[in-house]
Amino acid sequence: MHDHDHAGGGHGHSHGFGAHALEARREDSRRRLVVALGINLVLLLAEAIGGILTGSLAVLADAGHLLSDVGSIVLALIAARLAARPASGRRTFGYQRSEVLAALVNGLTLVAVSVIIGIEAIGRFSDPLPISGGGVLALGVLGLLGNAVATVYLARGQREDVNLEGVLRHSFADALGSLGVVVAGAVVMAGGSDIVDPIVGLLISALVLLSSWRLLKEPFDVLMEAAPADLDVDGMGAAICRVDGVRSVHDLHVWTVTAGFPALAAHVVVARGADRDLVRRQLEMELGEGFGIEHTTLQMEEEVEGGLLRVENADAN
Repeated sequence: MHDHDHAGGGHGHSHGFGAHALEARREDSRRRLVVALGINLVLLLAEAIGGILTGSLAVLADAGHLLSDVGSIVLALIAARLAARPASGRRTFGYQRSEVLAALVNGLTLVAVSVIIGIEAIGRFSDPLPISGGGVLALGVLGLLGNAVATVYLARGQREDVNLEGVLRHSFADALGSLGVVVAGAVVMAGGSDIVDPIVGLLISALVLLSSWRLLKEPFDVLMEAAPADLDVDGMGAAICRVDGVRSVHDLHVWTVTAGFPALAAHVVVARGADRDLVRRQLEMELGEGFGIEHTTLQMEEEVEGGLLRVENADAN
């Protein structure tokens, strides 16, 4: 952990963020995203052609979601590459939040795909088109197997990576969508009505919309600099005050720069005569070990006697 004080200011700044752990996480995510991209490209080609040949909206809806998946993975890979670029000039955090922006775009894309599929499904209720049950069933099984493999592989990655999580949710929604296609094909083959196809299409639309919620909420929270959901800010303030020599803490701010990179800034009031450097190092240790926060900016302030600030004129001496 690197510490440095600004002379006379009682200001401590710690940059103990685990850069190697972050880079390892990004490399693992990149590898998983590339594999998922290959699977999705194969499925997209099969379902786009198959959906046209069978006339199935459910298959075409699943293909549309797969197209958004391919776009989301490409966007995620670009964002991961940008996020790995070093800080320089005015961008003191580099491009770390490109991952967050990519996740937000993916969430918005899911909403758009959901609306398009829903409108088309509703339009087909009054005049459902005949579909090839056997072809739809075969395409559904293929999609289900491919999406299941991609989803499991992505889920074994580091889930705190909001970029990876965004692609995972696309993939999981696709797997459930493929299951719906299997059901539609089976019903038609069993002699059921073709209306099951737009019904499944509408269900896929609702599923895609639900899967977009976290992708919209989490990046929005990061961009609004909300405290990480898994951190108890009040408990953190209480832990700071329990450190020997600390009287109080104010202007406590906790936010996330990007996935796995929480940061904290606070003004800490210490007892008169206390060793502020020692107290600051103890606080950094407490925040790192107890809350996983290694990037801290702590402004150390000495307690004022009687609660009033006393100003002396040096020239009068």
